[in-house]
Amino acid sequence: MDMRAILMGLAFAFMWSSAFTSARIIVADASPLFSLAARFLISGLIGVTIARLMGQSWRLTPKQWYATILFGICQNALYLGLNFVAMQTVEASLAAIIASTMPLLVALASWLIFRESLRPLGVIGLLAGVGGVWLIMSSRISAGVDLHGVLLCGIGVLALTFATLAVRGATSGGNFLMVVGLQMFVGAAVLFLAALAFEDIRVNPTWPLALAFAYTTLVPGLAATFIWFLLLDRIGATRAATFHFLNPVFGVAIASALLGESLGPRDVVGVLIVTAGIFAVQLSRQRRRQA
Repeated sequence: MDMRAILMGLAFAFMWSSAFTSARIIVADASPLFSLAARFLISGLIGVTIARLMGQSWRLTPKQWYATILFGICQNALYLGLNFVAMQTVEASLAAIIASTMPLLVALASWLIFRESLRPLGVIGLLAGVGGVWLIMSSRISAGVDLHGVLLCGIGVLALTFATLAVRGATSGGNFLMVVGLQMFVGAAVLFLAALAFEDIRVNPTWPLALAFAYTTLVPGLAATFIWFLLLDRIGATRAATFHFLNPVFGVAIASALLGESLGPRDVVGVLIVTAGIFAVQLSRQRRRQA
């Protein structure tokens, strides 16, 4: 893995992790599904316009269309939509921790469903990740966390896990920014319908809302997704996914710094254990692919 790939991975992990904090700010002043749909519409327009100016075509390969539609529904509409709804009652740090378990779930599903071999280091990593999540959740449940919000976050990360497994090998073929932009349109279409059906649309215009919305639209929404596709193409999904081990640390740190969310000793220990578990699983899978 070269230095450019490392910098891309670090940038992606930071941008992706920061989305939970900006989302928490947004849902304080706007209805979650409508605001997320609007974000995707704007991100999609920007992404497709830039892609066209770069000479990219929306004539995608069948595999790219498959990935675009599936990710648009599972990642943008289900995963992020459910997280936005949940963060009306769940802290950004907890949502980030739950979302960061995706690599563990992917490894577990690959092991149980696709019968991929998992080295002892990977098994230890899975057990550590489960233990770390249990430590954090037991602490939060005793403190009175909203279980409905936690359930929504859990369903969201399962949807993202399914999409990740279903589109393996479907990201090649170029036109990366166009794929990202079209994914945003898919998510926007689904979420606008969901907003009309399930929520009372509200927008309380404030400076924090405007700044958080602009940041979420441009950075985690567009730039992070674009960098992720470039990283997948550069080093492959297995090695790229290694950078997910930084998400719980970055997510918790950003939420604590900007939102003042408090962290107890069990939270800190749990985050470190989950981080180590994700790293162990990804390192194990990477070594298996190289063997």
